[in-house]
Amino acid sequence: MTDDITRLMRLAEFADSAFPVGTFSFSNGLESAAFENIVHDAETLEQYTRTVLRQTLHCDAIAALVAFRAAARNDYEEIKEADRQVILCKMNAEARQMLTRTGKKMAEICTRITESALMKRWLQDIREQQVAGTYPVTQAVYFQQCGLTEKELFAAVEYGAVNMVLNAALRCVKVSHYETQAILYRLGAEASEEYENIRDAGYEDMTAFVPEMDILASLHEKGTMRMFMN
Repeated sequence: MTDDITRLMRLAEFADSAFPVGTFSFSNGLESAAFENIVHDAETLEQYTRTVLRQTLHCDAIAALVAFRAAARNDYEEIKEADRQVILCKMNAEARQMLTRTGKKMAEICTRITESALMKRWLQDIREQQVAGTYPVTQAVYFQQCGLTEKELFAAVEYGAVNMVLNAALRCVKVSHYETQAILYRLGAEASEEYENIRDAGYEDMTAFVPEMDILASLHEKGTMRMFMN
């Protein structure tokens, strides 16, 4: 068993926006939304963040919880199916790229810092393209392997989605740190209720139909608006 303080330290480490998997370079379409003046202040940013979060909870979070429980009973085929279901829900190429790129990097880091036969097998299958290796499923496998709980996994998935958008907003929307932290605080207060809403959900409940975000993603793929330029 993992003691409470160690679990808290691990949760802080793996939910940190500075954890080096590359999430800082993605915005969940916010760059295009800001460029098109759809998101232009704190109020519209909160609306957009809530939309991203709703999509994440009803797709990534459901699959993550399924994969976490599958890892606990060593059901590798179910982990693979959860991973496949995430990809099936992602309509745009950028979303798939974000989840697979960060998922692979997560698996690489985790196999370097701990000994987990399951994670090593998962990374090998990612490299051999036997699985997509999405970030929420990779995160779920590792959280289970290092003694974290499924509630802590849910918190990390939710926090990661919200924080990704809010960090990007500081670069491309006219908002302050005070405003983004206030949004994060308000959304965090709703996390327990959100967990209860999806804790028993399965693949048939997964949905990611937010056409406005897919349109913004398609504009971003061919557009010039970027948080970082080389």
